Amino acid sequence: MKSKNILKVIVLAVVLMLLVNPGWIPFFDGATKQSIAASLQSAFGGLMGGTGMLTLANIIAALAVVALVWLVCIVVCGILEVMAKKGKQRRSMAGLFTSLTKFICVIAGGVWALGILGVNLAGVFASLGIASLIIGFGAQSLIEDAISGVFIIFEGQYNIGDIIVLDEFRGTVKNIGIRTTCIEDDGGNLKIVNNSDIRNLQNRSLNRSIAVCDIGITYEARVEEVEKVILANLPAMYEKNKDVFLAAPVYKGVESLADSAVVLRVVVDATEANFFAARRRLNREMKILFDDNGIEIPFNQIVVHQAEN
Repeated sequence: MKSKNILKVIVLAVVLMLLVNPGWIPFFDGATKQSIAASLQSAFGGLMGGTGMLTLANIIAALAVVALVWLVCIVVCGILEVMAKKGKQRRSMAGLFTSLTKFICVIAGGVWALGILGVNLAGVFASLGIASLIIGFGAQSLIEDAISGVFIIFEGQYNIGDIIVLDEFRGTVKNIGIRTTCIEDDGGNLKIVNNSDIRNLQNRSLNRSIAVCDIGITYEARVEEVEKVILANLPAMYEKNKDVFLAAPVYKGVESLADSAVVLRVVVDATEANFFAARRRLNREMKILFDDNGIEIPFNQIVVHQAEN
């Protein structure tokens, strides 16, 4: 549990102790303390057994309930945070249940406190109607998002820390909440998507990625000689770049016969997290290799034919 959460727990515990023990508060008289004690006993004994009157005692009892629910929420979220350190799937489940815990605590604490203050919640629900209340507050969408989030976690579609591609947006999953998933790309841009709207995604973290380098040589160069140079130096490239290459690069052959060059392809396995770094390293190594061995990389050329008069 983070230090700031520990501080919150201590402060809330002290506040809660004062609220549920009005005798410790020096500036209340005896009658007020007895009234507060009776209201607390009614509130915590019957959960919603308020007296129906907006009194100082009921207000303090409602504050005590809010403090208690808040304290429980912080403790539960702290436990989930500790569990999140034991693997990607547990981290994802912890994020989902943290959002669910906060949502339940807000609803439960609000309903409990309103009941203590004398709000006739049964009459409110009856007058609005359960169906109209659900539609009015968008609970249908919320339930759909929550169910989708649960299936995402338990089916292992993706977890926090995975790299996914969604609607051409490539990024790392930062959080999976009760309603939304937060994805961050390499530029720090955040995309927040409702769980029920996540379809046709690619989880790029499940398999190795392949970084590709297509490099051209002139038509005058002998392909066999260039291939010998490349093949002889691939193991050394791997030794220099083990931090991003998973294995030695592989020469695939002639990729295409372009307008001004014979294009050769070299590939290397990398993790998705190191995909762009591996591609940049491979391009750099091939350029240095060609420079060191006098292999020319051609550029587009235009041949102009001048007609004779």
